[in-house]
Amino acid sequence: MEPVRIVAHYRNGQIVKGYSKDFNVNRPFFRLYADTQEHSSDKQTEIQIEDLKAVFFVKTFEGDKEYAERKAFMEGEKPSGRKVEVTFRDGEKMQGSTLGYRAEKTGFSLFPADSKHNNMRVFVVSSALSDFRFL
Repeated sequence: MEPVRIVAHYRNGQIVKGYSKDFNVNRPFFRLYADTQEHSSDKQTEIQIEDLKAVFFVKTFEGDKEYAERKAFMEGEKPSGRKVEVTFRDGEKMQGSTLGYRAEKTGFSLFPADSKHNNMRVFVVSSALSDFRFL
């Protein structure tokens, strides 16, 4: 598996960035390598999914600070999957679409409403939510 850029958001507010080659929604953890492309074993951290709020799969670690993210769908927009809005326990809200939400699962993939944003996909940890609704 090719390494992917990940920004992991913990429930306690901590944020870590790095690369992962073994993220799998069916496993309770994944390994995050330091913010380098070396991926050496001495620079890895094991991340427990249950400790997280969400895992952001990003285009770049820096993002574009000048870009104004669109937080909601535009009128008439028809993304793949079902439109949803999630509210995290810390109050943050996100809109996006999902192809496979099931409440009993550990989490699900959310594709942000703004496809031009730096976040390509977000793995939302279900237990970190205070609310979930279909739009």
